[in-house]
Amino acid sequence: MITLKNFRIVAFLEGISYLLLLGVGSPLKYFTGNDILVKKLGMPHGLLFVTYILFAFLLKSEQKWVTKDFLIILICSLLPFGTFYADYKYLKTK
Repeated sequence: MITLKNFRIVAFLEGISYLLLLGVGSPLKYFTGNDILVKKLGMPHGLLFVTYILFAFLLKSEQKWVTKDFLIILICSLLPFGTFYADYKYLKTK
């Protein structure tokens, strides 16, 4: 069973992996030619990204997200710091 708590954990990890990939791995690859971090972070980030999207779809009806909110939650997975915004705005329990 997928819970909101599990989704928040995946969102946090996906956000961290994305920031590490973009903020550390990519500059290291393009400025020094060393792509080791991109290789090490790429697969875990991809799995977390897919898990984030899958969990969002599975939780949509349970959480009663309207289409606009659901689309924003999905778009947040594509933006740096987006998953942290989604957590703050849509995923925290009141």
